[in-house]
Amino acid sequence: MDRYVVIGNPVAHSLSPRIHAHFAHALGESIEYAPLLVPEGAFASYARRFFEQGGAGANVTLPFKVDAFDWAQARSERAVLAEAANFLVARGGRVEADNTDGAGLVADLTRNLGITLEGQRVLILGAGGATRGALGPLLALAPRSVTIANRTLSRAQELCDRFATHGRVHAAALERIPDERFDLVINATSSGTKGEPLALPAHVFAAGFAYDMAYGEGARAFVAQARAAGARASDGLGMLVEQAAESYFLWRGRRPETRAILAQLRGEPT
Repeated sequence: MDRYVVIGNPVAHSLSPRIHAHFAHALGESIEYAPLLVPEGAFASYARRFFEQGGAGANVTLPFKVDAFDWAQARSERAVLAEAANFLVARGGRVEADNTDGAGLVADLTRNLGITLEGQRVLILGAGGATRGALGPLLALAPRSVTIANRTLSRAQELCDRFATHGRVHAAALERIPDERFDLVINATSSGTKGEPLALPAHVFAAGFAYDMAYGEGARAFVAQARAAGARASDGLGMLVEQAAESYFLWRGRRPETRAILAQLRGEPT
């Protein structure tokens, strides 16, 4: 039986084992998928041991996505653009890294939520690893523009310079977001998980859709803030499920259907 893990710290709360168990059952396959708690600073030794003992693949969550990128023997273009990896696979005698976060985000926005990205104005809050992972797949769908707003303007500008050849990307300070209409606002900060509300001008939510990459309690404040301002909004649970489906496909060559497990996780009838 092929063995997979999700590596993180903390990791006991992860929904990934439940999601992948559902995928395997639906496709009539048998896999083992478990959480692997790794002490900070020990990623390389734990990952090496897992793959040396026959592990087939791993998902990687915080705080180890950069560690996974650095440790892998080969990296996909998506991982190189993001400078981080949430996916590892043993293939051809080496461990390869990829980043499925952006693909998961785009799939949730377009397939599950019915949002068209082509020709739209997108605002991303935050310039960290989550934004790096999302920018490539987002820009590939040809939005009119993407504005990255960050507390430290220079970090946002660095990302804009890095992705300048992929589309129209602009930088802004978080406290000076341009007074324009945004069709989609994505919260890629860790504000919700840290319990720190974002002070955003009212025009940010004036006429668009708001999306938090976090899910559950970590997204509650941002989603409520957006809805109170009159915007439609969603958390990132669908992104989690869709990036898992992308991982499953890359590991096993079969793409699972996601609607049923997403409905289960949201407590909706299937």
